[in-house]
Amino acid sequence: MGNEYGLVDPDSVETPGDEWEEIDVSDTEADRIARKRDREFNQFQKRIKDADQFKVEQSVFDDATFAALYKLVQDGHVEAFGGPISTGKEANVYHALGPDDTEVAVKVYRINASNFRQMRDYLEGDPRFEGLGGKKKDVVLAWVKKESANLERARKAGVRVPRPIAAERNVLVMEYIGGEDGRAKRLGEVHVENPETAYEVMREYMRRLYSAGIIHGDLSEYNVVFHEGQLVVIDLGQSVTVHHPNSRGFLERDCRNVASFFRRQGLEVTDDELFEFVTDPEPDPSRE
Repeated sequence: MGNEYGLVDPDSVETPGDEWEEIDVSDTEADRIARKRDREFNQFQKRIKDADQFKVEQSVFDDATFAALYKLVQDGHVEAFGGPISTGKEANVYHALGPDDTEVAVKVYRINASNFRQMRDYLEGDPRFEGLGGKKKDVVLAWVKKESANLERARKAGVRVPRPIAAERNVLVMEYIGGEDGRAKRLGEVHVENPETAYEVMREYMRRLYSAGIIHGDLSEYNVVFHEGQLVVIDLGQSVTVHHPNSRGFLERDCRNVASFFRRQGLEVTDDELFEFVTDPEPDPSRE
């Protein structure tokens, strides 16, 4: 790793606050395409099913997921699909080609996610999802839109995250973080040459997220990558607002994980000191 991890300047156009827009989980254009199933869609679905990188996923890609990919291609967000970047219980991430030869990441969430109940724990109490029903599809669709909204809010707060590009049903297209050698390495996969500076950047990013009304909720060395001299925070799907009933517990866990990692790098840092830094100078809403 390099010796400098420059901070990102917050977006001067808008200062994020703790206001939240309601997120709609009703049927999207992808659902309508899946119901219509015209000839062009059927041909697209067959091409994707025959592609080597998707063959293993046929059991979890339903018609509406194929329709979401089809709609993203139609809208010009994706030109061609590559291989998988990562696979997980709740989602797979694929490398893809975007417009003008740009590289993008396509995150496909499984509707029948194995951690469905855990997803609900993060959504319940979030003011953006009041009245959300118990259908698995609605929960996953809400999760995707939540991740996109969280990424945008974090970016405006000056936290380096993948830029969200488009969301369609259970598919999220975002900036690809990587290079010719593949995806960017996670912080836990690299040798940290300057842990002091890395820690300063991490705690500042945590405070900026908090000031913007967000707590990551699963922050550790495995949800931060190093790319082009910067630390990049990833996987904000589970991130909650500071007014979530479990927000304090989520933040305390984030502080424990981050402080523990940097103690292993030789720094004398404590969980409590990090927590106080993140929540200062603004008062902690979870204490109200």
